[in-house]
Amino acid sequence: MTPPPIVVRVKQKRIAELVSSGKRLDGRGLTDYREIQVEVGIIERAEGSARVRLGKTEVMAGIKIETGQPFSDVPNDGVLTVNAELVPLASPTFEPGPPNENAVELARVVDRGIRESKAIELEKLCVEPGKKVFIVFIDVYVLNHDGNLIDASAMAALAALLNTKMFNYELEGGEIKIKPGYTPLPIRNHPIAVTFAKINDKLILDPWLEEEQVMDARLTMTLDKDGKICAIQKGGYGYLTTQQILEAAKIAREKTEELRKILVKG
Repeated sequence: MTPPPIVVRVKQKRIAELVSSGKRLDGRGLTDYREIQVEVGIIERAEGSARVRLGKTEVMAGIKIETGQPFSDVPNDGVLTVNAELVPLASPTFEPGPPNENAVELARVVDRGIRESKAIELEKLCVEPGKKVFIVFIDVYVLNHDGNLIDASAMAALAALLNTKMFNYELEGGEIKIKPGYTPLPIRNHPIAVTFAKINDKLILDPWLEEEQVMDARLTMTLDKDGKICAIQKGGYGYLTTQQILEAAKIAREKTEELRKILVKG
């Protein structure tokens, strides 16, 4: 049951007032994440899979690997493609049908972090230069929406990639022959996305849904394993000052180290 508009407005005002005083409605500090739970290998028929729960937000990612043709400008590299689906059951605002702009943005931000960090060694996915390569499909499914879909999706995608196994093969007469056994997908970097919301000139980390509804702007930074920023995405209608962006980058470097320990085992 949806609460009456007056109740929503009162709650949103309270959220904004608390943030201004350095507090949050759910008791977290301004730079605290909600509880994070990660499960891998949850889809039996996928080459790799993971489910991430970020508070009540829940996202699943699955990996499939197929063969196809490389892009003409990079004939010796495998191909990466990311899709995101906002499952209608996850939120009353999600509708069935083709991906809307929110789903497209989500897929692009996840894709950009993986691609720009060169997380996957795509050159090792070449079967026959200029003719045949492996294509890595990452499908992201939002199962429950309670805010910060970007970070949850990026974490699920990385966890699924680290869980991925490729079948062994050899090339005979231009055809791929499957051999016994599997090998891990060649991964060399571990990009982590960190998302902030700006509310009343304050930056808060990992906004939940009701905080997103009152935010002025959103900023996502994706950092690689060396702490270098490899992707930035700004959302919302508000602006961010240079000082706020520098502050966000400093916090992001600290938080990505913490998150990487959860996602990357060993």
